[in-house]
Amino acid sequence: MPTIEISYKDLCNLIGKKIPIKELEKEGILFVKGEFEEVDGDRIKLEIADTNRPDLWSVEGIARELKTKYNIESGAINYTSKKSGLKLTIDRNLKKIRPLTVCAVIKKINITEEVLFQIIQLQEKVCETFGRNRDQAAIGIYDYDKITGPITYKAFDPDKTKFQPLDYPQEITLRQILSKHPKGKEYGDLLEGFDKYPLFIDSVGEVLSMPPVINSEHTGKVTKDTHNLFIECSGHDMKFIVPALNVVVSALIDRGGKLETVEIEDNGKTIISPDFSLKEIIVSKELIIKTLGETITDKKIIQLLKGARFDVKEEKESFKVYYAPYRQDIMHPMDIVEDILIGYGFNNIVPESPQIITEHSLIGEEQFARDIADIMVGLSCQEVMSYVLTNKDYLFKNMDIDPETQKIIEIDNAVSKNWCVFRTWIIPQLLEIFSKNTNREYPQQIFEIGQVVIPDEKAETRAINPIRIAWGIIDKNSDFTKAKQALDFLMGSLGVSYEIIEAEHNSFIPGRCGRVKVNGKKIAYIGEIHPQVLGNWKLDYPVAAFELNLTELYKAVNR
Repeated sequence: MPTIEISYKDLCNLIGKKIPIKELEKEGILFVKGEFEEVDGDRIKLEIADTNRPDLWSVEGIARELKTKYNIESGAINYTSKKSGLKLTIDRNLKKIRPLTVCAVIKKINITEEVLFQIIQLQEKVCETFGRNRDQAAIGIYDYDKITGPITYKAFDPDKTKFQPLDYPQEITLRQILSKHPKGKEYGDLLEGFDKYPLFIDSVGEVLSMPPVINSEHTGKVTKDTHNLFIECSGHDMKFIVPALNVVVSALIDRGGKLETVEIEDNGKTIISPDFSLKEIIVSKELIIKTLGETITDKKIIQLLKGARFDVKEEKESFKVYYAPYRQDIMHPMDIVEDILIGYGFNNIVPESPQIITEHSLIGEEQFARDIADIMVGLSCQEVMSYVLTNKDYLFKNMDIDPETQKIIEIDNAVSKNWCVFRTWIIPQLLEIFSKNTNREYPQQIFEIGQVVIPDEKAETRAINPIRIAWGIIDKNSDFTKAKQALDFLMGSLGVSYEIIEAEHNSFIPGRCGRVKVNGKKIAYIGEIHPQVLGNWKLDYPVAAFELNLTELYKAVNR
């Protein structure tokens, strides 16, 4: 969770009203999911709990929200802009390096020491947390008056191109920056393996920066004497760089800056950046009332929506809600309902006990899974637990599977690239556990029972969550026979007959992989893990494994 430092006086100036610091600590800051960590005179350290709201990671964003709480403003902010006349061209050779950028110009901004501190702090927080340490989003801020347009975003030879990086005494080559400059050492791995490095360069050959590493000393140094800014955000995916730019730009507009757009030419396609028009989403009245659990008038709902910085158009059964482009976290109507609940106040909701009579007990499938866990423990296996969230490398690359052949569900705007997709099977996570325990005694025999998430367009949520068991053993003598013996023990304990038919799967050795069938239905894979996969996980011993669909097995057992 991001921790930021703000000035109490600066916050009150931005709000337009002096709020007693005790009131802010006790109530006001909770409105933005914040918490006081430390107060030292005018300086306040805050922890912001909402990792999906980078627009709240700055004093400007906090003040923007608190203005509605203290009845100074309400509704969405309609940011206006005009054309700057600046053009930027993206070179096609950047496609495999760092292909995308969005930009903006901010004019007539008064930069004080505090404003400069807040700009740098927000830039760093957005790039580190939301931008995944500059991999998905890196922001550069420049003195616009030192730039001669148009600008080109292009790839250059790292050994033949020089410029003076920020806070460095002389010009050095792009490759030398990665080994000599502190920022080059910190972020140089993001350019590792490329023959050319990206640069922003103006029409007279002045380098602006080498993203995502460092700005130049000439154009990339912003001081109290700077009044006009050029801002760019580079990366690989618009879903990261557009919100990152919007968050920083909206904070600067709140400081009194005037927004101007940039014309970006990207391989024949022209983009006007940034687009600060309001976005919209439809939210049903039924969903709001059902979630709140209390009767509430349409007038009150509209009031709460405006208090959450939304504009509203009421329709017969729903509300059309308009929101500012810095709100990248809104992906579903429930995200709007959450803000309504925050405005309403969770403590104002009166709890009620449900008027139903129930007996507490496990559902049959869950009890079945627990019984199977007991059986596997009887086989001298150790039960493990891992997250339903994982990443594409574990699911596909390490398992020697082409990702284009598999459908998965990804997390939109995931905070961590290690936890960005839902797992579709469990064996990869067993191999991960083996890879982290190579210094332990062998054999290692483990199992996990848990849900996987399989895309299914026919399901209400467009996904199903079957329960599976994955078993694996790693040892110098692990083979198909060991896997079949474990499966025999499990199926025999359940009194289930099964058959194995030969199958092919990239993660298993050809000829040593099978499909398990019960009552004619395929419910499992079993076999020896392929040596290429073992190498990907840096495993030195053979692994045998199976993965069984317990949801389908439960149906077969209880026919």
